Amino acid sequence: MKTDPAEDTVAAVSTPAGQGGIAVIRVSGENAVPIVARIFTPKTTRQSLSGVASRHLVLGDIRDETGEKIDEALVAVFRAPHSFTGENAVEIFCHGSPYIQQRILQLLLSKGARMAAAGEFTQRAFLNGKIDLAQAEAVADLIAAKSAAEHKVAMQQLRGGFSKELQQLRDKLLA
Repeated sequence: MKTDPAEDTVAAVSTPAGQGGIAVIRVSGENAVPIVARIFTPKTTRQSLSGVASRHLVLGDIRDETGEKIDEALVAVFRAPHSFTGENAVEIFCHGSPYIQQRILQLLLSKGARMAAAGEFTQRAFLNGKIDLAQAEAVADLIAAKSAAEHKVAMQQLRGGFSKELQQLRDKLLA
């Protein structure tokens, strides 16, 4: 049994709480694809989700253990290292009903994922070298941006602007 929580496959609703047209449920970790494949059946292909190419969207049905259809959803597969976290990841785009979101999340948890902690996807991206600390902080700033100016600064930080400036200063100090 794994003892390092960073090695677990985690899942969480990534859109704001409440009702909306579409919700996004993110799953990240080594077993993201097999876990989602246990509840998702593609409509247009006979292969399982494990055979879907990275960075492709697939339409299909989310079903529970009894075969009851919970929702029709789009699923995006991102294979490591080509995901935000640098791990295998799957994003489920389902209808935004809180009931549907919770049913899908509970199915994922019952199949072996655990609930992601707040900020854990960004933490994993940092730990896997996908973003640096300044960029990780920029994610929070981008989410909290309330004006065009705040958005612009956060986007620059997210693209590594602040990190590049720090690196240039470091290089000068070392020289």
